Amino acid sequence: MELLTSTDWNEYELIDTGNREKLERFGKYILIRPEPQAVWQKALPESEWEKLNHARYVRMKGKKTAGDEFERGSWIRKPKMPDQWTIGYKYKQMNLNFRLGLTAFGHIGVFPEQAINWNYIYDVITQNAKIKTEETSADVSHGTRHASRVLNLFAYTGGASLAAKAAGADVVHVDSVKPVITWAKEMMEASGLDNIRWVVEDAMNFVRREVKRGNRYDGIILDPPAYGRGPDGEKWILEDSIDEIIAVCKQLLEPDRGFFVLSLYSMGFSALIPENLVKTRFGEIPGMESGEFYFPDRASRKLPLGTFLRFAR
Repeated sequence: MELLTSTDWNEYELIDTGNREKLERFGKYILIRPEPQAVWQKALPESEWEKLNHARYVRMKGKKTAGDEFERGSWIRKPKMPDQWTIGYKYKQMNLNFRLGLTAFGHIGVFPEQAINWNYIYDVITQNAKIKTEETSADVSHGTRHASRVLNLFAYTGGASLAAKAAGADVVHVDSVKPVITWAKEMMEASGLDNIRWVVEDAMNFVRREVKRGNRYDGIILDPPAYGRGPDGEKWILEDSIDEIIAVCKQLLEPDRGFFVLSLYSMGFSALIPENLVKTRFGEIPGMESGEFYFPDRASRKLPLGTFLRFAR
């Protein structure tokens, strides 16, 4: 298992962590957000946090009910903090732009730790495109080269969708929340991309139907929440449904090629869990990678930010 962190960000920085909070810079603006895993003491004094931040997210008091994915709260903003702003991310020939905003759930539109996966997705798709081009050049009977088909499930605002599209793939982006799809479209347009297929649907229902339709994909990206609701009230609980959706994804992924990227952020989930889930359904796959994402703060403490598993064949 590996510990991975992104080194390609210029417009994101984890400044400090501790006392169940994190101090982060997104472009010009510095935010304070809850972080339940930062159980150590802050390196900087609280006065410095107060001096540096432009906005602080505070959760509403009260107990979260079982099966409720979201905890609402509010932002305490300083006068110069805007409602929306944009940051960029560059890797090789990929140039992405993210329109950020302060939501009632504490999310702002991007998960910076996922940049490691964006790079991986971009590299796999561009390498596959190069191989297909070489095959087509060697044997004209292969006909016109087709772009990779990529499915992004629980896709949120679509950083992974943008990476796949920037690499030249045909992308299907599935999320159950319509306003989030609208937000993802804005990200696409800001990044100079187009023609992502947007699907507002429960992810499990969608993949089951795709199997019945006989569809296949060259890549599947799966980033499920701990809890969630579909547009028609369908309930998603990670530990109850993750094995089934991986089994269905196996049926959708091209059997002799293709890549699979799985991310999990759920308190208490070991990196061994996605490894066991995928090996059970897919078997042993050479080159499979698994481990944890993290970002270091300025005091060199490594903040864990979820587990991952990925492979390309």
